[in-house]
Amino acid sequence: MSTLDLFSVTPSETADLLPRRFRDWFASRGWSPREHQLALLAKAREQCSALLIAPTGAGKTLAGFLPTLVELSGEGQDKNSHLPLKGGGRRAPARDGWGSATGAEQAADPHPNPPPFRGREPDDLASDEIESRTVRPALISTGRGVRRSGGLHTLYISPLKALAVDIARNLETPVAEMGLPIRIETRTGDTPVSRRQRQRRYPPDILLTTPEQLALLLASDDAPFLFSSLTRIVLDELHALVTSKRGDLLSLGLARLWTIAPQMRAIGLSATVAEPEQLARFLVPQPGGENASADVVTAGGAAPPVVEMLDTRERLPWSGHSARHALPEVYELIKRNKTTLVFVNTRSQAEMLFQDLWRMNDDGLAIALHHGSLDVAQRRKVEDAMAAGRLRGVVCTSSLDLGVDWGDVDLVINIGAPKGSSRLMQRIGRANHRFDEASRAVLVPANRFEVLECRVAIDAIAENAQDTPPLRSGALDVLAQHVLGCACGKPFLSDELYDEVRTAAPYASLARTDFDDVVDFVATGGYALKTYERFARIKQDKQGRWRVTNPKVRQSYRLNVGTIVEETMLKVRLVRSRAGGQGKSGGSTGAIARGGRMLGEIEEVFIEGLVPGDTFVFGGEVVRYEALVEDQVYVSRANDKDAKVPSYMGGKFPLSTYLAERVRKLLDNSRAWNALPDQVHDWLSLQRKFSRVPAARELLVETFPRGGSHYLVCYPFEGRLAHQTLGMLLTRRLERARARPLGFVANEYALAVWGVGDLSFMIRHGKLDLNALFDPDMLGDDLEAWLAESALMKRTFRNCAIISGLIARRFTDEEKSRRQVLFSTDLIYDVLRKHQAGHVLLRAARGDAATGLLDLRRLSDMLSRIHGRITHKDLDHVSPLAVPALLEIGRESVYGEASDELLAEAAEELVREATT
Repeated sequence: MSTLDLFSVTPSETADLLPRRFRDWFASRGWSPREHQLALLAKAREQCSALLIAPTGAGKTLAGFLPTLVELSGEGQDKNSHLPLKGGGRRAPARDGWGSATGAEQAADPHPNPPPFRGREPDDLASDEIESRTVRPALISTGRGVRRSGGLHTLYISPLKALAVDIARNLETPVAEMGLPIRIETRTGDTPVSRRQRQRRYPPDILLTTPEQLALLLASDDAPFLFSSLTRIVLDELHALVTSKRGDLLSLGLARLWTIAPQMRAIGLSATVAEPEQLARFLVPQPGGENASADVVTAGGAAPPVVEMLDTRERLPWSGHSARHALPEVYELIKRNKTTLVFVNTRSQAEMLFQDLWRMNDDGLAIALHHGSLDVAQRRKVEDAMAAGRLRGVVCTSSLDLGVDWGDVDLVINIGAPKGSSRLMQRIGRANHRFDEASRAVLVPANRFEVLECRVAIDAIAENAQDTPPLRSGALDVLAQHVLGCACGKPFLSDELYDEVRTAAPYASLARTDFDDVVDFVATGGYALKTYERFARIKQDKQGRWRVTNPKVRQSYRLNVGTIVEETMLKVRLVRSRAGGQGKSGGSTGAIARGGRMLGEIEEVFIEGLVPGDTFVFGGEVVRYEALVEDQVYVSRANDKDAKVPSYMGGKFPLSTYLAERVRKLLDNSRAWNALPDQVHDWLSLQRKFSRVPAARELLVETFPRGGSHYLVCYPFEGRLAHQTLGMLLTRRLERARARPLGFVANEYALAVWGVGDLSFMIRHGKLDLNALFDPDMLGDDLEAWLAESALMKRTFRNCAIISGLIARRFTDEEKSRRQVLFSTDLIYDVLRKHQAGHVLLRAARGDAATGLLDLRRLSDMLSRIHGRITHKDLDHVSPLAVPALLEIGRESVYGEASDELLAEAAEELVREATT
């Protein structure tokens, strides 16, 4: 692997790399090709895979596609095009002006590709127009040993469907303006079935798709027919893909592609990451026992972003996440700028914030809402209006974190804490989307602790410090899904598939025993389940090859492919009200009209808590719940200021380890407090006066009485997930110590436990040893005992069972309800724990628990860090730093003005106690 930073390119070298047609196109737009764009052309000519590290607006996407566009133009072939490529295989043949095989190649191949279309995709044309322009080949391959000349040249993988569509739209511009003979198509879950079928028979030159669609294509018996001509794969937003199980699935797809098309080279496109060399391993096959990496090209010269924190004129809340106190100031920022993106961390916040902004929108500004639960048609309308410059603001979630190219956005506002510097940089990059102009962003903390997080995030961005996680190890449940997908395509031998899987970077260290256990699991369900025929999904034939047991298995795989496990979603349709009123109706009667406009989808667990007549916010408007019929939620328009906001599962990002460490260091350096807003500076000064501000490597533990209970509050600063697990384990230990705990509450920064026993008295008299209470051995027997009864562990196992295909959520004619899935997976979990504790899925669930819902790995690191460094403060009353934690007690996950008022009243009472 080599790393290539900025380099100088002479005009003659530019002319050698970039044909005249392309140089003229750049010049017509007043552009010059950037050095990193030319670098990728050079890497392509050398037959090398490459990772491009570049900030948003640097032309990453064009750089990734330039080698493909040059090669398909017929003007970029070098003299050695007939030679084998490095790593085996041969080049895809050159094409004539229309992209079809040249005369000599047509003679060798009696079934050439049909002529490609320019501009619109064929499905956008009238059917008779298609027939008049296309000569259909007589051969329809089943994929058995057929190799084509021409065919699919480049595959583009995006983490978002919207991004794939947007990139396709942007690619059409240079293709059309240069008159290139290139056909570009997209394939996502929204693509019509007819178009998907046609793409497999008559592949385009460039196909833009998602990891899930790639898995589906590879699980068909004509995968060799489709992919054998593949020359290049472009992986966009690679940093966002590799940190999850979607990245595991994609890596296994790459391993399969390297087998089918050994000539394939990869281009990865990524924002700045902490360890680019590790990310570059993802792009090349891993040789047994060694590490291999793609070449790294780093773009430079980007203007540093201008990031500020809102120093609100209002009183800064002690707790909460709504940032309602600052909404008038947010609205003024939207008014003063041409186009603003307002990012929040959850869909619930997005709905609430949009409603509040709309109520104060006396100027009639065009403000829209965008999040993943809205209907796809509604999202596309917002995206199109944004691209056309018709919107002044968009309230959005991570659905717009990545890639969509809007050059007219001149300000990004981030509501709440950023949770990570790399994530924040990704969002800030949405502003301007130009390489040589500074992106502008304003951070709006929702409470005092979030001010600390925003401050250290701004400092991290100024230093260009990244906190992207390292490359993960491949999950076994994802491997099980891939094994089944391989059997759906064509039978495989275990030895060959094991060697292939280990070429994927996340699975390079996969033990043969783990692989064999996964294959056995897919074949039998495992020792404890092998007597149940429905868990036997593959079987061996006489040649020792594994194949699917019956066609229904193949069907089930195609319906359930993917690694994103969501709560059961119900479709929301807007109908006329049966009540006729504008407020709550207390229940409505009469027939309800079916049909109605689709607003989007909502989680079943939220609807289960409603009764007809209840109102809630969805799609940016207040609606009344009318009825639930099968999987359809019928709602009508309403006008209710106290409407609930749906609380969605997931969507909350944990505080990154890197930012947590910087927050601890900020607290430990009182001189750095001068850069904080006065309200927060005074808060920390009060904490130092009445208690203590925790040092960077110590754990501060405060105990105090309040309201007839006794409290223990500690400040690990390790994120909500790790704190929740710590709270579970601490309460078990406190029970054994006869401290009689009643409950606990955790936020991103602190953990509070309360009970009947006088904790201060117990610590003073040696009846409770804090070093023993926080000893790392709690992750031994205490953890095992808790996991035996933990609902969170069952939920983790449930996700693994669904991803592995053991439990199918969707069938050809039905979808399992949430209750059915819960019953099935909980029953299997109990059986496996009792009869096969080392089962593949239990191991996979434990691996997820270490970094997921339980965050055991981070908790373990924290316990080691504070061992022997615990400082106890025995207080008479609550401390200023403990106020936010106590305000979390009893809070519902519903946003509204009433809850904010109650929170403010409780805060005033606690603050009086803490400062007297």
